[in-house]
Amino acid sequence: MSGLAAEKAALRRSILARRDELSPDQRAQLSARITSHLLGLPAFAAGSSVLAYLSFGGEFDTGALVGAVLAQRKRLILPRVDRANRRLQLFEVADIGAQTAAGTWGIREPIPDRCVPVSKGDISFVLVPGVAFTPHGDRLGYGGGFYDRLLGEWPGRPPVVAAAFAVQVVETLPMGPDDVRVDGVVTEDGLLPRTP
Repeated sequence: MSGLAAEKAALRRSILARRDELSPDQRAQLSARITSHLLGLPAFAAGSSVLAYLSFGGEFDTGALVGAVLAQRKRLILPRVDRANRRLQLFEVADIGAQTAAGTWGIREPIPDRCVPVSKGDISFVLVPGVAFTPHGDRLGYGGGFYDRLLGEWPGRPPVVAAAFAVQVVETLPMGPDDVRVDGVVTEDGLLPRTP
């Protein structure tokens, strides 16, 4: 393991331990505040199709946000992990219960034969997960590089925002040449400096 990879792995463990100290009640309350801030973003309001994700474990709970996307009649796009090609495949989902199932790592993903594939050019707002962030948009993911590849190969990409609890925000992160920044980070306290 390289020095950069080892540094990232240690930081990942530390931040996930800090995040996991939040109680279920705290996570629910903070997630509600984060969702409110996300729904208030002009970039979200202006978007007609939203690439989001179904949360897992101790992450910010995306349930209310995903519900709002569908309730507002925006197109909901969800990722599916293609492990063989180390890529994310994108599908439109209209019914979470009927069109998704537990996939890679137990995360709910679109069922390909029940969903319509979507090209990146059809997406107008992106919400990404991650382990840690800086106020300036540096992102530390879970280590697979899936989102870095997706965003790094997306010319003229739409606004990309991350949602995280404030305990996941640090001043600096080790960044490699393939690591991709996000345009803004939304915590329970609102949008951090970089405005999408």
